[in-house]
Amino acid sequence: MMLHTIMPLDAVWEEGFTPVQTAEVRLQGVLMEVKPLDAGRAEIVRLLDCPLESYLNPAFAPGQVIRYIPTL
Repeated sequence: MMLHTIMPLDAVWEEGFTPVQTAEVRLQGVLMEVKPLDAGRAEIVRLLDCPLESYLNPAFAPGQVIRYIPTL
């Protein structure tokens, strides 16, 4: 990727290097990567292991918020 900008690179990439805490969750037979939001909720980042028809299910679309209870 090539950027043509007068902004310093530190300002352009300052948010790009912040690591996001994610977790792997299996819900209804679908293994997904989620980003915990607050108590009992998480946002789907991507699907990792699932049947192909699960990609067409809007409930499993990235960005959807699901109920999530973390386990140790």
